[in-house]
Amino acid sequence: MKTICYLADGSSPHTIKWCDYFKKKGYNIHVLSLNGGKIDGVTVHNFDANVVEQRNKGLLQKVGRVKFISEMKQLLKEINPDLLHAQYASSYGFLGTLLNKHPYAISVWGTDIYEFPNNGVIQKQIIKHNFRKADYIFTNSRAMAREVNKYTDKNVDVTFFGVDMERFKPVNIEKDDTFVVGIIKSLEKRYGIEYLIKAFRILKDEYPNKKMILKIGGSGQNLDNLVNLVKELKLENDVEFLGRIASDKIAKTFCSFDVTVFPSLREGFGVAAIESQACEIPVIVTNVGGHPESLDNNKTGFIVEPESPEQIKEKIAVLMNDEELRIRMGKQGRKFVRDNYEVNHNFREIEEMYNKILNK
Repeated sequence: MKTICYLADGSSPHTIKWCDYFKKKGYNIHVLSLNGGKIDGVTVHNFDANVVEQRNKGLLQKVGRVKFISEMKQLLKEINPDLLHAQYASSYGFLGTLLNKHPYAISVWGTDIYEFPNNGVIQKQIIKHNFRKADYIFTNSRAMAREVNKYTDKNVDVTFFGVDMERFKPVNIEKDDTFVVGIIKSLEKRYGIEYLIKAFRILKDEYPNKKMILKIGGSGQNLDNLVNLVKELKLENDVEFLGRIASDKIAKTFCSFDVTVFPSLREGFGVAAIESQACEIPVIVTNVGGHPESLDNNKTGFIVEPESPEQIKEKIAVLMNDEELRIRMGKQGRKFVRDNYEVNHNFREIEEMYNKILNK
């Protein structure tokens, strides 16, 4: 039995997705996590039970986690994995370089390449160091692979974050004649939700007699600012904050929308966008990072420029005023996801990569 050891956040749904697939394939899976987590059938070793992941904290706080290295090295000797794989190129990626275990792979997720190396000279050198030490580098979008190649000339394999088509599928939701614009996303500044709220204000002004509502699902540090903006724009009765959506309720929530909008300022890929399309809900995304790869433009949704409430409003209006187009885009969206981002298909490709690595 082959053993894989992940350096990863054990509570992350993406980590859980990787572990679930490979444990079903007969791999022995261990996770070295700085943030706890519990995954059925997987051994999760928690090295920081009292510290919640604080990705916005300072560099020294992150680097301080190297205090776990000696303990991790001892554990790796006992586990003796066939592959060490860091999920996140900055923090976990750096820890992996200090463990000196090969073969060693790094998966790049998004902010670890779009933000971390741009925070200073030291951070840029850390990323270069991490890639230099890695035997294999994976990313979840082609755009992100190009970003990685700014710091290394090594080959970068694209491993998409696929969608479970059985979990994310259209379900019947009782609706009235209210047009529902929605988003499910962490309420962080980088996701540009303020521009969606401003777009919705313009939309309401242009269609004063149309019943519509904006639903915002998620939690995060920018919540108070978004609530204050809603009040400032006098939208208190037209915008609903749903709070954090439980994982088993996300698909149903997408199905309650007529269109989903992701106005991100930075985005590694756009997993939520493909989840929405799998539910046959068309999407509007911004032209940043790997976002454009998450849809078939003008067929399953629309691409707009970031920081543009007017463009967002225009595309929402197109879908609001053309129900036939909206339904057609929704059905094309599910087919697009099935053809490109079905989770088992994506992981079979990753498994082939693993086999090549482990058979060397």
